[in-house]
Amino acid sequence: MSAIHHPPAEAEALLADGTTAVIRALVPADRDAVRDLLAARMSEAGRRLRFLGATRRDPLPAADRLCGGTRPDLLALGAWVGEELVGEADCELTAADGRTAELSLAVAEAWHHRGVATPLVERLVQAARERGVTAFEADTLTGNRTVHKPFSDLGLPVHRRLARGGIRVRVSLDESDEHSLQAVDRRGGTADLAGLAALLRPRSVAVVGASRRPGSVGHTVLRKIREGGFTGALWAVNPYAGRIGGEIAYPGLAELPGTPELAVLAVPPAVVPGVARACGAAGVRALVVLASRLDADQARELMYACRRHGMRLVGPNSFGIAQTAPGVRLDAEFGGVVPLPGTAGVAVQSGGVGIALLERLAWLGIGVSSFVSLGDKYDVSGNDLLQWWESDGCTDLALLHVESFGSPRAFSSTARRVSRTLPVLTVDAGRSAAGRRGAASHTAAAATPTVTREALFRQTGITATRSVAELVDTAALLYAQPLPAERGAVAVLSNAGGIGILAADACAEAGLTLPTLPADLAAALAEVLPAGASAVNPVDTTAEVGPAELRAAIDLLARSDAVDALLLCLVPTALTSCRAEEPVRALLDGPARRTIPLAAVLVSQEAPICYLTCADGGLLPSYTDPDAAAHALAHARERARWLAEPPSPLAEPDTVDTAAARRLVDTFLADHPRGGRLDPSTTADLLDCYNLPMSASIMAVDEYETVLAAQSLSRLGHDGAIVLKAYRPESARSPAQDAVRTGLRGDAQVRAAYRELADRPGARMAGAVVQPMAAPGLELLAGVVQDPVFGPLVVLGLGGTAADHPDARSARLVPLTERDLAGMLTDLPGTPLPPGRSGSPPPGLPGLRQVLAGLSRMAADLPQLAEADLNPLIARPDGLLCVDARIRLEPRPSFDPYLRRPHAPATTPEARQP
Repeated sequence: MSAIHHPPAEAEALLADGTTAVIRALVPADRDAVRDLLAARMSEAGRRLRFLGATRRDPLPAADRLCGGTRPDLLALGAWVGEELVGEADCELTAADGRTAELSLAVAEAWHHRGVATPLVERLVQAARERGVTAFEADTLTGNRTVHKPFSDLGLPVHRRLARGGIRVRVSLDESDEHSLQAVDRRGGTADLAGLAALLRPRSVAVVGASRRPGSVGHTVLRKIREGGFTGALWAVNPYAGRIGGEIAYPGLAELPGTPELAVLAVPPAVVPGVARACGAAGVRALVVLASRLDADQARELMYACRRHGMRLVGPNSFGIAQTAPGVRLDAEFGGVVPLPGTAGVAVQSGGVGIALLERLAWLGIGVSSFVSLGDKYDVSGNDLLQWWESDGCTDLALLHVESFGSPRAFSSTARRVSRTLPVLTVDAGRSAAGRRGAASHTAAAATPTVTREALFRQTGITATRSVAELVDTAALLYAQPLPAERGAVAVLSNAGGIGILAADACAEAGLTLPTLPADLAAALAEVLPAGASAVNPVDTTAEVGPAELRAAIDLLARSDAVDALLLCLVPTALTSCRAEEPVRALLDGPARRTIPLAAVLVSQEAPICYLTCADGGLLPSYTDPDAAAHALAHARERARWLAEPPSPLAEPDTVDTAAARRLVDTFLADHPRGGRLDPSTTADLLDCYNLPMSASIMAVDEYETVLAAQSLSRLGHDGAIVLKAYRPESARSPAQDAVRTGLRGDAQVRAAYRELADRPGARMAGAVVQPMAAPGLELLAGVVQDPVFGPLVVLGLGGTAADHPDARSARLVPLTERDLAGMLTDLPGTPLPPGRSGSPPPGLPGLRQVLAGLSRMAADLPQLAEADLNPLIARPDGLLCVDARIRLEPRPSFDPYLRRPHAPATTPEARQP
């Protein structure tokens, strides 16, 4: 275990019963709490199990050892619920191999079977990995399974053998993979659901700050809960009112006839922390805070009250929640409409967006299973709601509007799973170029916030729309119609040529295809349509079409194997005796309605979107704008494509040497505590750990070494030519064109080039990198950049001069799956890879897969990898070669993909001092 420079970051964890614990490193001030845990709050049997074999120690000396300050061979963590230490886990480096640590674990007797040990061990595993530990060992009694369960919960294999009259347990920390991440995800999901039950299925609710004044927030929420028919106990809390709207008002929580599971706080920001503390002391399990604009101290105190008492929190700056299940019927929000009961789950971060969504869904008649206005999202997040909807048994459509992601990897894992069972739709906010940040390389320049979010949505199967209107348009289609086939072949049928052409253009621009109709289908259409009709796609029926003819044409198209979706565009005319929507309703009473998705464009209807109801109760979404209908169909086609792809394994490079890579990183950061860019030789060594194809190169410190290097490498160069690059350590970017000389042959040209580069004003050249000149080919770039929110991102794009165009790139979040690799190789915008010669594979594809897989693994292994830029990569039919690479490291802790990230700190108002 290398020296511990910083203690592990404080983190929150949900226990199995939904209680929130804070896990942090033990410090000297914790001695009394640790002594109390080990000496008084564990049974004799528990102490025997805890202090068995190598870890057998008296409680008091053990507490002094664990809290004695930072030691390079000891890591000790405590789990706190409020001010109570409920568990401790530590590992101490053994002298045998320097990579194995002895594990000890203790949980207070009163907290057994509440899920304390697993999150403690999870954080200990992460922190130990950062310090080079590859295995935990522990001695336990033969019948003790307690040590095994946390590791099983984390997906880590436990190996057992008899030793010294008991069992010697060994856990390999290097054997974790996506399976272990899924295990962590499942464990976290179980805890999340336990904590959300009091929020979304409460048996009692108190409105604190209920007001007598009609129109106020507190009065409105109380009235809506009462009028909504809440099935549980409802209490109003107001110290200045005896009755509110016919309800008894209680002066405080202590005077209530029972303990509310959920409290809705409609009080000013200044009193929110005090009310939260009172709620916690009274035993409330969940809060909804409606107040906005809490200052930093108020936020910190609110969070501390919630963490101390294990309360889940929605808000602040929320406008409420709703749960329409018959056994609950809770409408605790102050929006202008009453959510209809139904099967759409809705979670929003913006109050305005939430109000608009509820209004539009109610107008369409789409009911809601549960609604949560997340507000400032201090605790409950979109990830929590996805897990709730996945398991509540009544949600089949999820609508999200989130502006930030507290735990992107957890969100990604959950969304990837949930999207398999129900559509998840979101509004992709924050796409503008103004969100792009400065970058030190082409890779980072390509990794804009838009690219990162697109990667997240693409990998998880989330349907990302560009506006609230488009979200509702798409939800209306997915709610009422089947998905099309992945092919996405659309037929447009109209009774006016102009609207049909507009619809065809809209479909093409949305990425859909309008195939030429088969000859037999075109002939059949010509037989049923009026004279002069056009049976191509789009199909123009002419304005003279009658209801029977229109129904016959629609039925032919809907039953054809050549069509995956049908867009029906109608305008009212004086030539037909029926309204435009009447033949549509008649059509949908047949079996064709159930085979492919149908959408209508009725330019005469008043609302932008509505439903046409059929005789059998079926719903047909009808739009006024062809663009809206086309985008909804395109989103449905993309969902069908995503569902058609089977789950994919992680992409792994052919060979890796993670241990060598970590040693290289540790050595560099020991010499450069603030981080920096690797020199060319170290860069090549790191790339070699992941089998990444770097061109042969020699770092030369002067003219003499440069000439010798050129002589040794010339036989490898294209036509015997050499490339010379000036090395300037302070340069973060790849060498500028004026710092590179290509096509050099012979000692004289090499000497002249070196002197020219060295003599440039302000050059400060520390040497030269000598490489054989690569044969020409397609120039690509590939790299990794660390997003501060989402973690590492792998980017693939055009290299060379084209790298200055960030739109010519494809990106995915780490870790990449095999499907991600295939997608990156095929969806590179605007520049498909050219085919190889004589039917051979595209140039460099096998090598490119290896590069992307290696970069993904390197980013996952090395949290200190701030940026990697391989540009250009020369792709040729005979393989792939990187001729220039830049790698930058930063001292940073491991990126914990499942770490809960509250908006406000969970510590006490007085910051703890380690």
